Amino acid sequence: MRRREVIVGLATSATPAWPLKTFAQQAPLPVVGFLNGASPEGYARNLAAFRDGMRESGYLEGQNVHIEYRWAEGRYDRLPTLAAELVRLQVAVIAATSTPAALAAKAATTTIPIVFTTSSDPVQLNLVTRLSGQGGNITGATQLNTEVAPKRLALLHELMPRTTLMALLVNPANPTVEIQTRELQAVAGNLGVQLHVLHASSERDLPAVFASLAHLRVGGLVIGTADPFFTGKTKQLAAMALHHKVPAIYQYPEFAASGGLMSYGGSITDSYRLAGVYAGRILNGAKPGDLPVQQTAKVELVINLKTAKALDLTFPLSILGRADEVIE
Repeated sequence: MRRREVIVGLATSATPAWPLKTFAQQAPLPVVGFLNGASPEGYARNLAAFRDGMRESGYLEGQNVHIEYRWAEGRYDRLPTLAAELVRLQVAVIAATSTPAALAAKAATTTIPIVFTTSSDPVQLNLVTRLSGQGGNITGATQLNTEVAPKRLALLHELMPRTTLMALLVNPANPTVEIQTRELQAVAGNLGVQLHVLHASSERDLPAVFASLAHLRVGGLVIGTADPFFTGKTKQLAAMALHHKVPAIYQYPEFAASGGLMSYGGSITDSYRLAGVYAGRILNGAKPGDLPVQQTAKVELVINLKTAKALDLTFPLSILGRADEVIE
């Protein structure tokens, strides 16, 4: 046999071992699609909670699971396209974190498992037919912040009982906007408060909105229910409210911690952690239809006394005594 033929033969016989070894080293990881209506800015804490939840179920990003992120950057009209991308990628599960994202994911697939987070009633939104295991491909966690939104208006009124003009800031692109506006208008009427409804769906809308508060002579501002755009702009909203000397309330503690007057609502980080736990359980073989929708149990009231002093406001003991945290 010629020397050249020997070399070729050895090379040919040796080649099968290399692909097998490479395949063993680079076995594909399961992929979780993460869909959100906002941008990564302002969501670091929530993302950490989601990853913590996945870790509780045995999954660590980059080691035994890969996460494909899709952010709509505040443009909810992009969510159907982004959800369709995740479906084409054939991800193992879609984590749709926010009401707009959850509705887009549900419309995009009836087969890929979906885990949602929402601040509203998922039955009322037609995400699920009931909170207990209900079959199908979707489950998740809710903070039910829409249900406590009227309490935020009531807290402002309790702090400033003589104020008869207030404003509600909502994102008109949010699918829950009609529900929350209707409910808060009803509460405002019962309190003897006139409620001006203001709209903002992008960062460029905010300066005009806050400038209009002085023109309207409103005495307080309720920032609408858990909208992904508002949640991503928590620090900016708190700073603008303080700059315009408007007592304002939002649902998440980050708002009060950033200089907002008050926050009151369910824990968004806990709902993200629960969503992460469920995503991991589905990767482990659980069926989403067998997993009941979970509700975050804790509702927190946080008060910023430093901001109250800057606004020349004094909290009565009736509110201070109910606070979970007081920032001085």
